[in-house]
Amino acid sequence: MSMKIRLARGGSKKRPHYAIVATDSRNPRDGRFLEKLGTYDPMQAKDSETRVKMDLDRVKHWLGLGAQPTDRVARMLEAAGVLPKKVRNNPKSAVPGKTMAERAKKRAARAEAPAAE
Repeated sequence: MSMKIRLARGGSKKRPHYAIVATDSRNPRDGRFLEKLGTYDPMQAKDSETRVKMDLDRVKHWLGLGAQPTDRVARMLEAAGVLPKKVRNNPKSAVPGKTMAERAKKRAARAEAPAAE
C-alpha cells in the first residue's frame, strides 16, 4: 500500500482550508484518510503561527512507516525542521516565453533605430 502525507481541501469557495492527512495514495484528495496530522490555513499571514499546525510526532511516525509527503507538505516539513532542506533548481522559470521573447526583440529593435539615425 502506497502511503502519502498530503493536503485535503476543505472550506468554502475562495476560502480554502486544508487538513494535513495520512492516506492511501489511491484515495481521492478529499476522500477517506487514515489520520489527520494537522491543518494548513493559507488565508493567514505567512509569518503567523496558526498558518500551519502539525503533530510532528505523528508525522515522524508515518514517515518512519514509509509514507511519502507531497511537494507542498514536504516544504512545510522542511520549514518545521523534520526533513532536510532539498535543493531545488528550475532554470527555465526565469526564461521568458515565446511571446515575451518576441516583444523584447521588438523593443530592442526600436531602441536601436533612433540611435542609428
